[in-house]
Amino acid sequence: MTSTLPKKDPSSDERPGAGAAALHSGTSNLRRLLAGNVRQSGIVIAFVAIVALFAVLTGGVSLSPGNITNIVLQYSYILVLAIGMVIVIVGGHIDLSVGSVVALTGAVAAVLVIGGGLPWWVGVVAAVGVGVLVGVWHGFWVAYVGIPAFIVTLAGMLLFRGLTLQVLGNISLSPFPAGYQQIAGGFLNGLIGGQGYDAFTVLIGALGVAGYAVLAYRSRVAKVLDLQQVESFPLFGCRIALVGLVVMAFAWQLASSRGLPVVLVVLSVLVLAYGLLTRRTVFGRHVYALGGNAAAARLSGVKVKAVTFWIFVNMGFLAGVAGVIYSARSNGAQPAAGNMFELDAIAAAFIGGAAVTGGVGTVVGALVGGLIMAVMSNGMQLMGVDQSVQSVVKGLVLLFAVAFDVWNKRRARGDA
Repeated sequence: MTSTLPKKDPSSDERPGAGAAALHSGTSNLRRLLAGNVRQSGIVIAFVAIVALFAVLTGGVSLSPGNITNIVLQYSYILVLAIGMVIVIVGGHIDLSVGSVVALTGAVAAVLVIGGGLPWWVGVVAAVGVGVLVGVWHGFWVAYVGIPAFIVTLAGMLLFRGLTLQVLGNISLSPFPAGYQQIAGGFLNGLIGGQGYDAFTVLIGALGVAGYAVLAYRSRVAKVLDLQQVESFPLFGCRIALVGLVVMAFAWQLASSRGLPVVLVVLSVLVLAYGLLTRRTVFGRHVYALGGNAAAARLSGVKVKAVTFWIFVNMGFLAGVAGVIYSARSNGAQPAAGNMFELDAIAAAFIGGAAVTGGVGTVVGALVGGLIMAVMSNGMQLMGVDQSVQSVVKGLVLLFAVAFDVWNKRRARGDA
């Protein structure tokens, strides 16, 4: 007679210390989830804190409707450059020439429109076209000749600044016609009325919040189906509510001033388009793969040269767009236009979470990083802070942002 012993459930683990190991594993997973949330949300928290700080220091002037509108108008071209720059940095490169390209594209538009009397839209097309050609020039030398991007774009910074001087003949040209000026100074208002405010701007803000909530929910569902870790639903709801509150407050302030700026519409379209490009397309995945490990990406079938080439073409295109916005904002073209813009764009990308080694960074993060720089600059100007002190503060913020990225990576390696 044989006795049968109860079979051990393979799904259970009765080894000594198995419970503690499972608890440790769960704790490690939670720690990694929290670390990821800190990396993604920490910049937003910092932005809210900086906005609140300057609101207190300026007695609420920084949050007035007129000042918020001015921030959008004054720093929109930096945000456009930051979108392109973060893609360049994610791909493991850098571009030091964008300030000079902004100057050159604005100069071309001015010569054609102001000097040549052509329609304003011809200047826009020509400026963007010149930006694309600059991107082709840089992409060829970096991708197909193999010269480091730092050297190529440093040479481009000097080359295109010199071409700007030649195109303008060392003089400024102004003013642009009204149609061109509307690109950076126009407003969409009065379309559906409003008593003391622009109802159309409020409606656009509400639609933006609804769209964000739907996309965030769909992203959460997709992660759950893929068995990825997600935040708790109450925390998810709080995040949506907080974003909605901030966006609607921003929309209300714009509506209480002059309405929805045209340049904000342009910027929003770019943010949405490049957000989808980087997260939902093959090209976007290849850019991250290239920046993470170029050799592994090549072995995985990524066409490294082609991806690198189009990264710089895209940067040239966005520099051309920024050149149009800046020249429309300043209502003219100057030989010294765009000075130090490249450093502002690079700072926005790094403050927004891009890694110095490539492979990490988001369009939204770069946008928030650029807004942090804009709010700080605007707030210090309202307080009458000396320009030299402003440079010191912005330099320290950039240094601490990169230091945080380095510390975060070291901590992640320690957890592994």
